[in-house]
Order: sequence, then C-alpha cells, then structure tokens
Amino acid sequence: MPPPSRANLEQVAELAGVSRATVSRVVNNWPSVDPALREKVDRAIAELGYVPHAAARSLASRRTDTVALVASEPDDRVFGDPFFGGIVRGVSQECIRAGLQVMLLMAQSFDDLDRIENYLRTAPVDGVLLISEHAQRDPLPAALRRAHIPYVIGGRPFDEQAPSPYVDNDNVHGGHLAGAHLMARGCSVIGTVAGPKDMAAGIDRLTGFATALGRRHRVRRVEHADFTMRGGETATTRLLERVSDLDGLFVASDLMALGALRALARAGRRVPDDVAVVGFDDIDAAAHSEPPLTTVRQETVLQGRAMVRLLLGRERPELLPEPVEGLPELRGVDHVVLPVSLVVRDSA
Repeated sequence: MPPPSRANLEQVAELAGVSRATVSRVVNNWPSVDPALREKVDRAIAELGYVPHAAARSLASRRTDTVALVASEPDDRVFGDPFFGGIVRGVSQECIRAGLQVMLLMAQSFDDLDRIENYLRTAPVDGVLLISEHAQRDPLPAALRRAHIPYVIGGRPFDEQAPSPYVDNDNVHGGHLAGAHLMARGCSVIGTVAGPKDMAAGIDRLTGFATALGRRHRVRRVEHADFTMRGGETATTRLLERVSDLDGLFVASDLMALGALRALARAGRRVPDDVAVVGFDDIDAAAHSEPPLTTVRQETVLQGRAMVRLLLGRERPELLPEPVEGLPELRGVDHVVLPVSLVVRDSA
C-alpha cells in the first residue's frame, strides 16, 4: 500500500477558504496577516496535519533556522574536554528553546579552516558560533565579516582592530583569585602551568595570576601547556626540575591540574602538604580527584547559552526565549564577560 500523500499548500488554502499566498504568509509568520484569516489557516493546518517544506520556507524567508558551531580543535579534545561539552550543551539548550538547529564543524588543521571558510560562504546557516580561537591562525572571523555572516566568538577575540561580538569568562580575575589564594595560604615559591600562548584564555589567566603575585612573580616559574592532562603532567615535570622548592602551583585548567597531581605524586611531593595546587574550570572530576581540587569555577554551559542569545539579540531578537537566570539582557550589546568564583577544596 503506498504511503498517504502529504498535505500541500493548495489543500490548506482550499480548506481554509483563502488564497495560496495567504497560507504562505501565515506559514512564514508575516505580521501583516489579518488575525481572522490566520486563525482559519491555523485550523486547516491542524486538521490536515500540514508540515511546511523546510527548503521552501528558507527560500521565502531567507532564513534556515540553523546555527553553525565551529571548534578549532582536534576531535579528541572537542569530545574529551569537559569545557567543550559544557559549551555544546549550553548552545544546544538555547537553540532548542529558540527553535533552531545546531550544525557542528571541527577544524583540526589549516586546510580544515580553509574548507570550513569556503563552506560557510554559501552554507545554509543563519549565524556562526566560534570557539577555541587561536591567534594568528584562525581566518574565520575576518572571512565571516567580509561575507556579512553574523557570528559570535566564545572567548576574548584577538583582533582588536576589528571588534567582534563575544562571550567570555573573567579569566584575568580567575587567575588573580588563584594566585591570591596561594599567597594567602603562605606559599612563597609559587609557579604556574599556563595555557597556550596563542589562546586568549591562556594569556588572560596568566596575566591575572602574575598581577596577584606582583613582585613575587618569576618568569622562570612559568611553564606552558595545551589544556590537556598529558600536557599538564609534562609541564609540571619540567617545572619541578627547574624549581625544586616549589610550594604553590596554579594550573590553568582542571584537566592539566589532574596531570599535575600525577607528576607531583611521581616526584614524591604531597598535595597540599608540600605543594598547594589550584586549577581552573571546576569540571566534575575536580571534586573527585585525590585530593579534591581547589579550582576557579567558570560557567561553560551558561557561556554557550549566552553565545546563542547574543547572536539572536543582534540578528533575530524575535526568537529570543525567556531570560536565563545568571545572564544579563543581551539585546544591543556587543560582548559579555561572565563572572568566575573560587571553589576551595583540599588541594589548596
């Protein structure tokens, strides 16, 4: 038996007693439609079970109701780092509330960035969300500006000559909280495993940490790593070889801090008795490490939601869902910096 035929626009128009053009205007939510006619069309749509054709709606409205989320990182980081999981969850939650679809694109190389840039020029998307931007490497913000494609960056953008809309966490203040806490504990030889030199989060957390330490900050007590557990372990090992009397350590992500704990244990350094450790992120594993990790909490799910709301507030304010607790009004603004807080546990 052949499947039942799908109701079409003409059938809805006939049942409602209106023109095909009126049905099209109702389906595409034109505000000029008379309320009485709109009610007739809505009743006919419900009775026939009519579902508008997505492609036809896109042509009529020039909207696709799709947002692209672009991550400039290898797939093992995107799927293995809780930071990205939180961002994706927040983006997904807010897009669902607004009736939007999310398309995930990952760039693991310069060639991937070129491919994504070419795709986005003609892609069926209404806007782009960019996360994990790297300095001097990511051509997408400039390319999207040239193509007049709306976008929002997750994190402080590097290009200050061409301001971009963005949502960031207060990484400078977070680094300051970590450094100040280690000094308040009485640590005197304090080092850090900082994030990558080409990422705003790594730069800003180190800036805040150095500001907190002031004249006690030493460049020789800084190691950089890549926000991974293995990177944190390797960097901590290098730091201990150079600074044998280290008694305080700020690690610029919790994943790196978990690696640092392994390196300290292997070196026979007890935490917090010999070395106090502070991380950054407050991922779930931080509360269950040995010892539980003192860390700076950032709200990554909230950041993902704010990115969507900032994009909608600038481009499609009519789709903005109800306000989200913890987020300011994002209509008519070009950026937002979310607060962070210190969570004190046993490691420091």
